[in-house]
Amino acid sequence: MEHQVTIPSDGLKLSGVLQVPDQRAANEPRPAIIVLHGFGSNKDDGMVMLASRLFERLGYVVLRFDMRGCGQSEGQRARVICLEQVADTRNAISFLQTRSEVQSDAIAVMGHSFGAAVAVYTAGVDERVAACISSGGWGDGEAKFRAQHASPEAWQRFQDMRAEGQAKLAKGESMNVSRFDIVPIPVALRSGLPPGSFMEFPFEVVESMVHFRPIDVVGQIAPRPLMLLHPAVDSVTPTQQSIDMFSKAKMPTDLHLVAGIDHFIFSDDSTLTLNLVQSWLNKFFPLQNKAEAPAGAHA
Repeated sequence: MEHQVTIPSDGLKLSGVLQVPDQRAANEPRPAIIVLHGFGSNKDDGMVMLASRLFERLGYVVLRFDMRGCGQSEGQRARVICLEQVADTRNAISFLQTRSEVQSDAIAVMGHSFGAAVAVYTAGVDERVAACISSGGWGDGEAKFRAQHASPEAWQRFQDMRAEGQAKLAKGESMNVSRFDIVPIPVALRSGLPPGSFMEFPFEVVESMVHFRPIDVVGQIAPRPLMLLHPAVDSVTPTQQSIDMFSKAKMPTDLHLVAGIDHFIFSDDSTLTLNLVQSWLNKFFPLQNKAEAPAGAHA
């Protein structure tokens, strides 16, 4: 069952959908998972919807919402500042803790790409996050951009764009930057961008991403569980980003590199990914009734 909800965040109203599994008994609180959308996307993008359906089908309460400035939420359009999205996510946790459907001490976060970076950072700085799943995420903004703009010519164009934007900001001006000048995406993959995704962003977004470093806080997630998923070869977000985060994380952390699928790893075609996530949840973030099942009982 879906409920349209409004989440207060720093004076803004965020648009969300709360999905409550039909098999939930009356007055029974369930563990919940917040699903975060990607770069300049929204709560209705395909990855978010697929993950949300999966989690609800497994029996979790699910919250998907539009970050500020995205979708139907309030805020300056396309202003997707990393730490502001972390604030939105933390406020979404506070919102869930007020809901009778939710077990307030069992709230996980999951995100893809940009949303994965926000999920990891949030888990690192907010102990209320009980578990975290990162799909195709990144931990070091500057290193990520250096690998995404790999050739000397591409890196110089990126640096020239930053210099222009910084000069404008110093004069109190701003400028818009094309999505693909920020994050190059091969033409063959661009059809995977969700409908309604922004194609231009204010320059401040670039600086926010350059200086965003979930890798600095990933070690603070333990002893809460972390799952890092990444395509073995990712033409958008460098695979090395998840490997580097794994090297800084503490146990229990799982790293899965999946062959044969590019950046949009969470899809109907990737049954391996879906099965991995389901198995991981069963082990590290089980539903209360599973966790309390007597020995020998079948979940």
